[in-house]
Amino acid sequence: MSAIEFTTELSDKPVLDVPEDVAERLPKAGKVRVIVITNGSDDDSEWKAAAYEQFLRDDPDEDAIYDSLR
Repeated sequence: MSAIEFTTELSDKPVLDVPEDVAERLPKAGKVRVIVITNGSDDDSEWKAAAYEQFLRDDPDEDAIYDSLR
């Protein structure tokens, strides 16, 4: 399996444009797997904030022994 990465602009059309130079490198037939990764959304920022808040919480008392190892 090999991967070819490129960026493209999304629009209101249900079509992904593949740059011509990338299309030339693609096999002419066969199945492919397409993964679309978009820029972060508001949902991502809420998740990141919650994860950071959890990370900053104090350790439980039973983990205090590890503080001396710093």
